[in-house]
Formats: sequence, structure tokens, C-alpha cells
Amino acid sequence: MKLKFDPSLEYQQDAINAVVDAFAGQPPAQTGAMAFQSLQIGGLFQNELGMGNHFNLSDDAILSNIHRVQERNDIEQVAGLQGREFSVEMETGTGKTYIYLRSIFELNKTYGFKKFIIVVPSVAVREGVLKSIDVMKEHFQTLYDKVPFDHFVYDSKRLTKVRQFASSNQVQIMIINIQSFQKDVPDKDVSEMTEDELKKLNVINRESDRMSGRKPIEFIQATTPIVIIDEPQSVDSTPKSKRAIANLNPAATLRYSATHKDPYNLLYRLDPVKAYDLRLVKRIEVASIQSDDNFNDAYVKLLKVDNSNGIKAQVEFHKEGPNGPIPTKAWVKKGDDLYVKSGERHSYRQGYIVQTIDCTPGSEIIEFNQGRFLELGQEIGGLGEDVMKAQVRETVEQHLRKERAFKGKGIKVLSLIFIDKVSNYRVYNDDGTVGLGKIGQWFEEAYAELTAKPLFKGLIPFEVAQVHNGYFSQDKQGKPKDTSGKTADDEGTYSLIMRDKERLLDPAEPLRFIFSHSALREGWDNPNVFQICTLNESQSVDRKRQEIGRGLRLPVNDKGERVHDEAINRLTVIANESYEDFARKLQTEFEEDFGIRFGRIEKIDFAKLTRVADDGKDAHIGQEASGRIWSELKDNGYINAAGEILEKFDPKNPHFELKLSPAFADLKAEIVDELQKRLFKNRVVNARERKTVNFRKEVHLSEDFRTLWSKISQRTRYRVSFETADLIAKAVTRIKENIPKIEPARITISKRDIDITEAGVAADRELDSRTYDAEPVKVLPDILGYLQNETELTRHTLVEILKQCGRLDEFKINPQSFMSQVGKQIAAALHDLMLQGIQYEQVAGQHWEMSRIEQDAEEGIVRYLSNLYEVQNKEKCLFDHIEYESEVERQFAKDLDSNINVKMFIKLPSWFRIDTPIGPYNPDWAFVTERDEKLYFVRETKSTLDKDERRSKENQKIACGVRHFEKIGVDFGVVTGLKDVKF
Repeated sequence: MKLKFDPSLEYQQDAINAVVDAFAGQPPAQTGAMAFQSLQIGGLFQNELGMGNHFNLSDDAILSNIHRVQERNDIEQVAGLQGREFSVEMETGTGKTYIYLRSIFELNKTYGFKKFIIVVPSVAVREGVLKSIDVMKEHFQTLYDKVPFDHFVYDSKRLTKVRQFASSNQVQIMIINIQSFQKDVPDKDVSEMTEDELKKLNVINRESDRMSGRKPIEFIQATTPIVIIDEPQSVDSTPKSKRAIANLNPAATLRYSATHKDPYNLLYRLDPVKAYDLRLVKRIEVASIQSDDNFNDAYVKLLKVDNSNGIKAQVEFHKEGPNGPIPTKAWVKKGDDLYVKSGERHSYRQGYIVQTIDCTPGSEIIEFNQGRFLELGQEIGGLGEDVMKAQVRETVEQHLRKERAFKGKGIKVLSLIFIDKVSNYRVYNDDGTVGLGKIGQWFEEAYAELTAKPLFKGLIPFEVAQVHNGYFSQDKQGKPKDTSGKTADDEGTYSLIMRDKERLLDPAEPLRFIFSHSALREGWDNPNVFQICTLNESQSVDRKRQEIGRGLRLPVNDKGERVHDEAINRLTVIANESYEDFARKLQTEFEEDFGIRFGRIEKIDFAKLTRVADDGKDAHIGQEASGRIWSELKDNGYINAAGEILEKFDPKNPHFELKLSPAFADLKAEIVDELQKRLFKNRVVNARERKTVNFRKEVHLSEDFRTLWSKISQRTRYRVSFETADLIAKAVTRIKENIPKIEPARITISKRDIDITEAGVAADRELDSRTYDAEPVKVLPDILGYLQNETELTRHTLVEILKQCGRLDEFKINPQSFMSQVGKQIAAALHDLMLQGIQYEQVAGQHWEMSRIEQDAEEGIVRYLSNLYEVQNKEKCLFDHIEYESEVERQFAKDLDSNINVKMFIKLPSWFRIDTPIGPYNPDWAFVTERDEKLYFVRETKSTLDKDERRSKENQKIACGVRHFEKIGVDFGVVTGLKDVKF
């Protein structure tokens, strides 16, 4: 199987452009022979040790760029430049590695930079980067005209690669572990060091005969590389590692992580909420496994130990209450008797006096007299093992249900089960034999039971022993062992899993259930993990985000294509705690890691709502208007002074109406939706709060539906026509009116002192700095070739546009800026004309098949209860529930349901799509009415009928919909409610 990559994903383009635009004004890349003669302008410069990136921008120019990028990406602008370090925040599973690798090629294409270093925190992440480059190489070669590049892992035994890195005129990518160059150098000359002191240095900081008596670090410093830090919170978290990064002499440092501790000059943020809203990661659902209290036996669970003020332990036990025993938590110390603390419950009469409490990290225990002892998180007398056994069975069942639902779709289903002891899964005997531990036995028993059921029989054509296996670190004798997931012994484990990613994704590979000792850290993921189960006898210290992060990535099918079906993209977490507890802990971590304030609305959160401005274009209402809306919401009791959303805001109540002044009445629906987005409870959903939407076959077979479907199901194709003269005129107008004055590139000369410090040879002390306008570029790039690639127009048309725009002289001032902005304006003009000249024609014999609706229903349509309207008059609709996306849609469904003149209605399925030049269009509703005669309608629901109050892209797609339905003779229009439909 070969993984495929989509180069057009908007959020990835935004993240890449954020970095590229931070360097706007840098002279463009040069090509051909003149590039070598103009190295000082074309992105590189040459010195005695090699070729380095030539970085010309002043700090003021960079800060100005950052402000523009931050404003575009809804990020609070920094007050001042936070060094030449730039951060991109990407939620786990959204393609962080792809984004920074592609940014390398984009920076090379735009500015000519060629020297890049990727610093990683561990062997595991390094292996992941290497694997990514391997599988993405062909993709990047296709996108970037087969630009030659070399990549390698820094190896102190292969220093010739460092020399090559410095001297090569091709794109060079060095991957290096922070451990390879972070050791400090003593504060004295190398010639004065003892042999023992020299041995303590990293090889990279030692003089070498293989490097002509120079240090490898000097060759790297000479290239002024662009340094990319993968997971900076794990790479440069100490002063030593920060000095080591600075010692590379980077022209700029790009930092990529899901959880930055220090987000210097943040350029782009894709936080968990945005990733969920854009459906870039799987939705999370929690299957909660809990037990009833067992009051028959003496129950004790060790919750915590503490030695900060005397040695003590927190335990949970049963205490006698007025109405019987109740679970109770209490701190105990040596000598305490649970018989006394429990209210003299008989079950604690003997053997529950605290004997020993051990607070040693990793070995926390409490021991009672008569030899009973508990590790952290363990319990006795409860139903802990029963819960774990139920978790295993639930994992198998959830897995089999997804196997059945995905059958025929080419999607491999994987389940990941974390355990705290290898021996609980497999027993490795001294004589070399291997047996199953209790968890392994539970698994095989559950698997045998469930696969014998008619629903799952024959679903997986492999023996039980083939479908599960464990990935564990090994000791020197080759026996799996318990580790923390952070030791050197773990490296082989993680690299093995990553190297086998394609094999694991192959449906012909039997392995489906993966048992692992620890919640795998950064560097491991597999897109087709659909179930995650954590089985703990001892206390899990892994955070929720770490656990679920292994399964958030969107799945792929057997063709290597990413799957975007929301019905498929669900991660089920099998938890031994309540859904509320799980959600609360996860939410707390999101708040801590990302600074998200759940359940609160900020004063600027409505600033991106759009209206038509005085110039006739869509424009954001801005922060001032947003603040006024916020104040009205507070005054009317929907939020408090802290922005917390109050109970009065209850849009699911059928009698709810948002009260706002007339100035904002047209934005009510959008404001309601914006407030709902701030309630994270809408995103982490209870696996038990799902519903299979029931299909009503009698409605499907009814005359009303068959007639309706025959009218609306005709397929069409479109063609566009426009006059070249109109395109030229429109493009010229846009270039004249929309492009600001082009400013020249600026040159910065920085003089630095080379110093010997504890970190090695450093070049971080600036002695002098000067900035001035760059000389005009001597060799201008091929503007026609660039614009042809961007717009696909003929050279003749582009020449006429450039001649008539009257601004061609500005091309010499800053070629890249001019070309980029002109290309955008021409593309926008072309886009407008295509939509104006579009015509649809029917495609003979091609229809949307009515049978597909029934096929979907047979596979099972599962939706979350939170966004479902229950149909009351079920004889009028194909399904007993309708999924809605906004309050306008919910009300429209309700009106269709209750109106006696509506005979049947359907929310059109997502695959009912009309092709348009700006992407597929999926109309909302189709329905049949009868008063004097039967009428057939297709309608789009919007919050307003005023085109000027809707987004341009919405209007453009609707306009295409009008042309399509006109061609096939169907009544189509836009409504805010059923009152707008005349029948």
C-alpha cells in the first residue's frame, strides 16, 4: 500500500503560508546560471567552509510581517519581536510533519534557502521523520518540479555528510537528535583540556582530522541554517539545550508542536477545538465501564501517597453511614486501623492496620498487617478485575462492530490496548515457553465468544492467536519488560512500530489488536486506530491527551487515501471512569495546554462575523462591533462578566429566542452558533448517547418520494465561457485598486563575535547591525512563467494584463511580492468571470441512484443525540430523526414536520452534490407539498435572504445551484424558514 497526500488542504496551506509570509520582502529565489553568479541575492552566500542561507530582512520588517500573519490567523499580535524564532501550533494528528517538510520546499522555491536542520527529541521521532520523508518524497518531487535534495541523519561516525551539507548547492536536510550536540564545552581552550575532558564533549564540538582540523559545528554554523524544532517542549526545555540550538547559528528557528511551552512569535494555531470543528481529527467517544459498589468484602484502594509533611497515604474504603455503607476517601498514616475509620465495619476487623507506606516514585505501596499490600491505583475487595475484563470485552465488541460497518470499504481497523504489566498479558517462563496472562486470556475468551455470534461470524478470517500481539521493550536476554516508555530500551519498540505502519494498515495482515506497556509518547501514531483501552491495576500517570493522541489521526483506506467520512472517523475510548469524569479531565488538560477558556466567550469572538461593507464586498464586523454584541449578551443574562455562558442560553429549548438590539438582529443565528462552538461538551460525546437513525422503507417506496427523486436526481455537468477582453479589464482593475504600493527588499548586515563558551563555538553576540534598501535585482525572474503556473492563462493574455495595469515598473522593486500579488488578483478576476458565465447541461442516463439511500441505511446510520431532531410525523420522512447543523435547520425541520400541507420531506444526503467551479455543492432539503396540487421543491436554508449579508462563496455556490435546477426543471431557492415557500 502506498500512502497518498492531498496538497490542497486549506488549513495546511494556511500553516505553510504563515511561515513563508513571515519572510515577505526577502529577495526571491534565482534560477539558472545567473543564480550562481548572484549568490548574494539568490538565497545563498558562499564562504570558506561552504554555502549558507542569505537572510536579508531587518527585525522591523519581520515584526511587520508577523503582525500581518497574526491578524490573518486570529492570533493576538506580539508587542515586539521575540527573537528570530517562529512557532506553529498543530493539534496532534493533523499533519505537523508534512507541514514543516513541505515548508522547506516552499521556502526554497520562494526565497532560495537550501540549508535546513530538523532537531528532534528522540530516536522515535527521528525514525518518524525519516519515514515521512521516505513516503512523501515522490509527492514533494511532483509538487516542486523534481527539485534535487539530500537528507540524512547526523552521525558522528560519518562526518563527511556534514562537510557535504555545508558545501552542496542542493537543498540539504539534516536530522539530528538534541542529545548529539547539547553537551557543554568547558570554559577554556580545547588545547588546554585533559583527555578526559575532551571525551566528555560531543563529537560535533571536537576538532577532527577528517574535517581539516576544524570542528563539525563550524561547518554547520557557516551555513546559517534554518532550524526546525520538532516538539520543542521536549527539545529545548533546558538552558543547556537552548544554548546548543543557538550554537547552530540559525538564520531562523521554526518550532512545531501541539503543546508549546514558549510559543515565540506564534504564526498559526490549530488548537483541538478548531481541529474538531474542521473535522481534521477523529471525533472522540467514550465507552464508560464502571462497577457497582461491592459492600460484601473489605474494599481498599490506594489513591495517593505523600511525604511532603510526614508520610501518609490516601485510600478509598467503605464507611458505615446513616443509611448503610458509603465509599469514603481518607488520609492514613502508619498505625491507623481501617476497622476504626470505617465505623467498625466487620469486614475490616482483622488485617487492616497500616504497617508501611512507601513513597518512592515508581514503587509507591501501602502494606497492612497480615501481609496485604497495594500498589498505587490497585484495589482489593472491589470489582477492579471485573471492570478490566469488561473493558477488554467492550474493546473487542466495538472493534468487531467497526469491522462490520467498514466491510468492503478497504479500511483496516486497529485497536490499541495499554497495560501496566507485561505479565498481565503474556507470561515469559524461564524455560523459554510463553503463555497468556490474565488479560491475554480475557481477550481470547471475549474474542471467541463474540466471533461465534451470527452478527460477527466469519468477519475476520484469521485465528485468534494471529489477530493480537504485544509491542514491549526487551531486556538483554530478549525478554519483554515493563518500562516507562521513556528509556533507551523503548527506542527499538517505537521504531519497529513506525517502520511497520504500512504493514499494519494492510487488511491482509492479521494483526488487529495491539497491546503495549505504555501510552506511546511523541513519534508514534497509526491513522487506523479506532479503539483505545487503558487497563490499569496500578495508577496511570499518562494524561488523557497522550492516550487519545495515538488515535486522533484520520484513517486511510487500502489505496492509501485519507478517509473524510464523519460516520467512520470516530475514536472510541474504553474507560473505567464515567463519561463526565473523562470529559472533565480532558477539558482541564486542554485548558492547561492551550489556554482555552471553555464555556466562555471573549469580547473579540464575534469579530469574524461578516456583513457587506460600503464598497459592496464581504467584510468582518470587527472587534468594536463584537464588543457591543458581547455587552448585549451580558446585559441580557446570556453570559456573565467573565464571559461564562449561563443557563439562560439554551437554544435546544423550543421556546428559546435570543434577544438582541435591531442593530444585530440579522446576525442572531450566527451568534447562536458562535456561542455553541464555545461549549466543548458538544465535541466530546458519550458513546452511549448515540442513536442509530431508523429508515422507513414504506416512505422510500411511496409515490411522493419516487416522483420527487425522479425530478431532482438528474445529473448535470457545467461549462464556462467568457470574453478574454472582459478578463483582462477585470484583472487590470483589481491590480490597480487592490494591490498596495510594492516596497523594496531590505538588506541587513550583522556583525557577530565568534566566542568559545561552555556550549562550544558560539556566534550569538552581535557587535554591529545596519539595514538599507537592497539594490534592484540584476536578474529578474520569469514573471510570465510564474503567472502561467498560477493562473493557467496564455502568455498573450498575461502580457496584455501587465501592459495595461500600469504598474510593471514595480516588478523591479520587489519581484516576488509583485508576482505573488498580481497572480492572486488575476486568479480572483478569472474566478468571478467563470461563475458569471457558467452553464449547466444534463448528462444523459446519469442520475443519483435512489437505492443508495437504502444501502446507507442497511449499513447503519449512527448520529449523536445532541444534534438530532426527532420527527413526530414519521410517515412524512425517510428517517425517524434529522441531523441539523444550525438553529435555522432545526426550526425548518420542525416546520416541515408539523405543517399539514407538507406530505414528505428529506434532508438531502451528503453525497447528493452538484459540481461547481469552486467545489461541490450539497443543497439542504427536498420536499413535497399538496394544497390545490402537488408541488416539488428543493430549498437551501440560510439565516438571511439578503445576499449582501451572506458570504461570497455561499452566494456563488447557490448561484450554481440555481442554474443546475433550472436546467432540470426543479423549483429551487433560498429560504430562512418554511414561511418563505409559496405553496
